[in-house]
Amino acid sequence: MPTRPDTATPAPPTLRFLAGTMVGVTAAHFGVPHAAEAQTPAEAPVQLPQVSVEGNQGGQGSYQTLTPSYNKLTGPLVETPQSITVVPSQLMQDQGVTTMRDALRNVPGVSLAAGEAGQQGDNLSIRGFNSQNDFYLDGMRDFGSYYRDPFNLQAVEVLKGPASVLFGRGSSGGTINQVSKQPLLQSITSGTFAFGTDGTVRFTSDVNRQITGLDGSAIRLNLMGNLNGTAGRDVTEWRRFGFAPEMAFGLGTSTRLTLQYLHQQSYDTPDYGIPWLNGTPAPVAHQNFYGYDSSDFFRTIVDIGTVKLEHDINDNITVRNQLRYGSYKRDLQVTEPQIIGFGLATNFINPGVPLSSVLVTRHVIGVSSQETLLDNQTEGVFRFKTGPVSHALLAGVEVARQTSDPTRIAFPNTTTSLLSPNPSSPAFPGGGTPTSIQGTTVNNYALYLMDTISLGEHWDLLGGWRWDRFNSSFHQIIPPPTSLSRNDDLPTYRAALVYKPNVNSSVYFSYGTSFNPSAESLSLSAATASVAPEKTTTYELGTKWNVLDQRLSLNAAVYQIQKANAREVNPADPTTDILAGNYRVRGFEIGFSGYITDVWEVFGGYSFNDAEVVSSPNSAEVGHSPPNAPRNTLSLWTTYRLPWHDLEIGGGMNYVSSRTASSTPARGTNVILRAPGYWTMQLMAKYPITPNLSAQINLTNVTNTYYYDLLHPAHIILGPSRAAIFTLAAKL
Repeated sequence: MPTRPDTATPAPPTLRFLAGTMVGVTAAHFGVPHAAEAQTPAEAPVQLPQVSVEGNQGGQGSYQTLTPSYNKLTGPLVETPQSITVVPSQLMQDQGVTTMRDALRNVPGVSLAAGEAGQQGDNLSIRGFNSQNDFYLDGMRDFGSYYRDPFNLQAVEVLKGPASVLFGRGSSGGTINQVSKQPLLQSITSGTFAFGTDGTVRFTSDVNRQITGLDGSAIRLNLMGNLNGTAGRDVTEWRRFGFAPEMAFGLGTSTRLTLQYLHQQSYDTPDYGIPWLNGTPAPVAHQNFYGYDSSDFFRTIVDIGTVKLEHDINDNITVRNQLRYGSYKRDLQVTEPQIIGFGLATNFINPGVPLSSVLVTRHVIGVSSQETLLDNQTEGVFRFKTGPVSHALLAGVEVARQTSDPTRIAFPNTTTSLLSPNPSSPAFPGGGTPTSIQGTTVNNYALYLMDTISLGEHWDLLGGWRWDRFNSSFHQIIPPPTSLSRNDDLPTYRAALVYKPNVNSSVYFSYGTSFNPSAESLSLSAATASVAPEKTTTYELGTKWNVLDQRLSLNAAVYQIQKANAREVNPADPTTDILAGNYRVRGFEIGFSGYITDVWEVFGGYSFNDAEVVSSPNSAEVGHSPPNAPRNTLSLWTTYRLPWHDLEIGGGMNYVSSRTASSTPARGTNVILRAPGYWTMQLMAKYPITPNLSAQINLTNVTNTYYYDLLHPAHIILGPSRAAIFTLAAKL
């Protein structure tokens, strides 16, 4: 496994002669040190690590990633014609990250959002387009509405821009691929224990062993238990537990079998934050909680099992099959704070009304649901030549079935004071009544081809095509009973031209498309059942460079994404939708990751997005930005290892500019809901007590900034106050 410069160990002698060959790369992928990375100072000058996602497993590593784990991308990142940000495990460890949301704060162009009435859990936008349904786990869809914990993740890859050729439906702004830890042919015994001023008590463990008597086989087990509050929000509490056993057979051979299972469950006291007031966040104290402290809850149970079989027919042909079943259960009862104001408007009051007399309505949302996924992907990778031209061809077929069966429940409302809410009074009224009992089934069949054509040493041409048949059926039991269905057959495309000045740099131009069917979120209605899919296109011009002896990766891109047929309410018939909106995003971004010197490492980037509703049948929407699409996002994190006893210090900052909760004015007004931007800062110090034990402290929101973190058209979730987290990490 790659290590930091001062901890490098020599490769086994039998592997040193493989350095730089395909065999050497394969060995690194299975956790065996690459010879070029493992030379001792006596053998070669110190070389800083060139870390791939696979090569960084199980040990201390770099923030830099050179090889993507997503196996549909057949080349190194520097040659891949798409903006991709990889958040590695080492960065998450140094930042003390315990949620997917906090991991994604490192990615420029990503803006986090609050959950909705029908969907909770992780929610975000990428380059101005909602991506809540664009989560993947090891290249297969992970669509459950839950809060993901990174305890079993080696990295998080964010692929930006429309990419239905790679993933199928969705992905207008981008996708998030979670990379699981894999069994390795080495021993790993590590664990962490953390506690914090926000009520955090957390443990993790990671154990990997080769299976005695069975060559090329290994077993790995990751465990997690977590309890924490939210600094400055006394009532909320997050409780979760997870385990992930994995077994692999045939590692290092031509036939490999991997069995994976992930279980994560949670029982939270959730927080739907504070209300809007006259188009801006209500000016209330940070600790104000408008829910019921004794009855609000959010419970999830996630079980995902995966079987992956790979076989190398020869050096040029590999076939693989991946089968997954996932079950996502959730039960929710949460209170959304609303101010019932004048006319048709919600969260508006007449000017001059004193805030002390304003009452907040406790709107209770109840949902019980189970979603399932059965997905199979069969692929072949073929490397061949036609004359002087080299090809890396990927061909695949995917068959997937998804179901969703939500029941929604309405409860009587009560009120509490805007300035001095009492989470215990009045008591929760109970008496819930089902308002909908629904069921949706989606069957998706797909064929896809992608070919990377090498036209000599400096030029690559990439082409991709995918055809999807997306069949959906919906039923509603609560009267009036409803049955709806829709079938869509759609092709999507991808093309790119790459110029490589040398092996460590590239300049590219790419084009891609995606589609969003009406049942993308596993639901249909009378308004959407007759509406064709939305279509999105992107154009991107970018460059990537590995500099400083490949120790530091730099990237930059300019792009335009356009959804020319966005789904809108029909002005002639408000009970139906039509494809009439035109959303456009123009922007640029830069990113960097890796070592500047052998003791100074950085990770971060900046993104500018000019998102605009170009046209719409609702004239009040034109000229405004889509929801949750800030013009500016910036993240920076850096660490420096001091010469005194390997003490390491670090810190970072995040900036998100102002953004809207909706592109349409609040009901009954001409006011767009908008929250101001914010800066936050973090600090870290890490000290190795012994070779096997280290202590770390992380300070979050150092300046104790009051900021509006997650937006929704009906509520705002505040960011946590300042907190300190102490972590002990052991490794045997």
